[in-house]
Amino acid sequence: MPLTPERVGPYLWRIPTTARPGMRVPALIVADEALMAAIRTDASLEQIANGATLPGIVRAALAMPDIHQGYGLPVGGVVATDAERGVVSPGAIGFDINCGVRLLRTDLDATDVVPRMRELVDGLYAAIPTGVGARASVDLTPRELGAAMEGGAAWAAAGGHGDADDLAHVESGGRLAGARPDTVSSHARERGVRQLGSLGSGNHFLEVQVVDEVYDTEVADRLGVRTGQLTVMIHTGSRGVGHQVCTDYLKVTGAALRRHGIDVPDRQLACAPVDSPEATDYLGAMRAAANFAFANRQVLAHVARGVLERVLGVGPRALGLRVVYDVAHNIAKEEEYEVDGRRRRLLVHRKGATRAFPGQPVIVPGDMGRYSYLLVGTEAAMRETFGSTCHGAGRRLSRTAAVKAARGRHIREELQAQGVVARAAGRDALAEEMPEAYKDVREVVDVVHRFGISTRVARLRPLGVIKG
Repeated sequence: MPLTPERVGPYLWRIPTTARPGMRVPALIVADEALMAAIRTDASLEQIANGATLPGIVRAALAMPDIHQGYGLPVGGVVATDAERGVVSPGAIGFDINCGVRLLRTDLDATDVVPRMRELVDGLYAAIPTGVGARASVDLTPRELGAAMEGGAAWAAAGGHGDADDLAHVESGGRLAGARPDTVSSHARERGVRQLGSLGSGNHFLEVQVVDEVYDTEVADRLGVRTGQLTVMIHTGSRGVGHQVCTDYLKVTGAALRRHGIDVPDRQLACAPVDSPEATDYLGAMRAAANFAFANRQVLAHVARGVLERVLGVGPRALGLRVVYDVAHNIAKEEEYEVDGRRRRLLVHRKGATRAFPGQPVIVPGDMGRYSYLLVGTEAAMRETFGSTCHGAGRRLSRTAAVKAARGRHIREELQAQGVVARAAGRDALAEEMPEAYKDVREVVDVVHRFGISTRVARLRPLGVIKG
């Protein structure tokens, strides 16, 4: 029988524990009526209800308004388990560990750069490896790979890729403590040694943008953001390292379910108790992959800086490239929250969701034909969603469906007519990621803003993009 969430507020829906056998807590979905209609068209609701069966889960399984069907837990899902008596589930974190977004601001006016946009996009595309199997722009020895997995963005900055000042504007300082490269398989390492400083494929991108609207001038001023400013957004993650870590430990946790006496409704949510050897090893490997992703975005930002300086003929001071913030998706972190009147240490799984701590910048990319948003986290997010909010627009069409819908069209020319210069690897790369493949990010952002878990600061419009 299909699940029918009950509306419990203007922007909140609930699936009660009685809806499915094994649910330990309710499932809560942040959405309005229009977004809920779209959510009902895939298996997202079933998957978030399945997430509510995880041992040790606290309060509720949560879904952000960009929720869509994923592997195990839906993309846009958040589950928090007790950090001492709960479980960790690789499928509730995702394959692209620490897929995330870095926003860079400049001191340039976009109107001065638009005449050079094609040259700039071509320069970025030539300098940054994109597409499936793209090789690294940084050569690593096996020992250096281990150091990157331990040191994250700080390791990259110390190696000359950007400045140490960048780290103050990166979630967790660009490094998760507790990384254990020794628990990363040799196959994952083989993939990682060839991929640092590469963008990858799918929805990963580097986008040159203009700030076309500011909603909160006080916060925008604090973040150094102003109307008409040229910005750069980088969306990528841990590449083959994270994918292989997830693949490896899904097998490990799946094989350990019976031994630990755990029953899950979907083996894609295979898990292990947090104090078990399987969980300890996975968390060490997950943190190593996350640090690789932080290092990857640090390297790519430095490469982009060099391209902008060269193509636009400006020095570092005139360019003024600075990190606004760098946020992680697809990650699990130990955090403290008040639950039932007392502080508890929880392991918060965010899969396609963004941390939204009070005052922290939140970056929400949209599609390459419309806009993206800069928001800021709130106290309400700490109470309602374990300090979490949406991470993007959310897919409306699968990649296969998008390619089919784009048949006979010329997406590159359509984008050019909208003032967006696009370059992509692969015959179908632009078709898979065409604007119609995604929900309108404005609708998603409107819901989290009105619900109060993150509030709008500025809107960013694309001018040029490179895709994998």
